[in-house]
Amino acid sequence: MRIYEGSPRQDFEEALRSMGAYVDGRGMREIMIAETSEGFFLQAIVVSGGVPGGWSERLGSLQKESRILLDDDVSRLVDEGVARRAGGSPAPEWSSSGRYEASLRVIGHWIDEQKPRDIFLLEQEGAWVLRLFMNTSTGPRHILAEFTKADVDEMIAVAPSRRGRPASSTDS
Repeated sequence: MRIYEGSPRQDFEEALRSMGAYVDGRGMREIMIAETSEGFFLQAIVVSGGVPGGWSERLGSLQKESRILLDDDVSRLVDEGVARRAGGSPAPEWSSSGRYEASLRVIGHWIDEQKPRDIFLLEQEGAWVLRLFMNTSTGPRHILAEFTKADVDEMIAVAPSRRGRPASSTDS
């Protein structure tokens, strides 16, 4: 993910989109992503022993799950996502386009425009809080940004027009 050692991460949009597909495919929710020097730390709530969604979650227990995704892991997820969307190879068993893939894609696009040194994201019920470490006119510092669920829905809705094509159900 880095062009050379010590460089800023490249293309948060694609990296976060791919991590979103990973999260969707595993039924994770209420996620936290923190960038590290070697990749990303991902933590989420998962249903153990039950089927995710609605009332059936009562049959299982909610637990936190943590993963470290090294830059090589993220690069592999990106390659698999690009191939899946191009139809060039079969999708991994965990892959299914969903809410996190779409949300993290548009948030990643916004992050790319900010050009941060590193990122931290926290999601709860579709709303996001971001902390970006950035160079500013007063020197390096953290800045905070917040996106409500409605904000993210709007960003997803207008994303196809940014790419010069009409919205469709497959764009999310």
